Amino acid sequence: MNNINGILLLIGSMAAFALEDMFIKVLSVSVPTGQIMVFLGLVCALVFACLSVVTRKRIFDPVAWSLLPMVRAITEGFGAVTFVTALSLIDLSTVAAVFQAMPLAVTMGAALFLGEQVGWRRWSAIGVGFIGVLMIIRPGLDGFQPESLFVVLTVIAIAARDLITRKLDVRVASTVVAMQAYVAVALAGGLLMAVSGASFVPLQDGQSLPYLGAMGFGVIGYYGIVTAMRVGEASALMPFRYTRLVFSILAGMLMFGERPDALTMAGATLIIGSGLYTFVRERRLARELSLA
Repeated sequence: MNNINGILLLIGSMAAFALEDMFIKVLSVSVPTGQIMVFLGLVCALVFACLSVVTRKRIFDPVAWSLLPMVRAITEGFGAVTFVTALSLIDLSTVAAVFQAMPLAVTMGAALFLGEQVGWRRWSAIGVGFIGVLMIIRPGLDGFQPESLFVVLTVIAIAARDLITRKLDVRVASTVVAMQAYVAVALAGGLLMAVSGASFVPLQDGQSLPYLGAMGFGVIGYYGIVTAMRVGEASALMPFRYTRLVFSILAGMLMFGERPDALTMAGATLIIGSGLYTFVRERRLARELSLA
């Protein structure tokens, strides 16, 4: 395993995802969020469909269209709706900071629904991480933005997606799973347009670059993270996923003039610290089991 190349690829993919989020936020000023999702979903689904064909993966394998992959696609679509909505309503840095709680939610979900053993130390770390989330969204305080709850819903949906992914049949190709996810994003965007009564906005001057940026960096980010996981060890790469927050804060400051306050930074620190502790603890337990 080449961990150095894997780490560099992962950091690059986190930067790409942060740039994708930035372009989506730019578009959301003048384009309905549902339309953004439809466009990105259809284009990216076509990209991964072509990759599936080129790599000779079976797109219409019945196993790939069974109940579990479909449920996973639904969680992807729901998560996309809440995430893009949050990006359009609150600061990019706030969205990114709360989203870092996702690995903690996955650990909690694995304990509650998959029967994985989680000791009191990791439960404590999960609790500390969610205290960090509360510090950022501040329910009941003057700085509370109800729209920030959309990010919490995103964390729940994406954690559910990742837990379902663990149970997918190994015969289902990753490119097919990605294609299904983006089809679900497009369908969810269309449903959002129908429910909200929004109409499609024709392409206007200055929108081509954000559209291309969101699409291009989304594909680059996804391809980069998949490649990183193949060339490096997951245990070595995981801590570097948090670099997405750094890139998102920089993008928010440079593009939108955001200035995260001390409470937001303190909450983000708690989330990242507890996530890293959970990762280190899981790695230590795995090593002890391998030696037993």
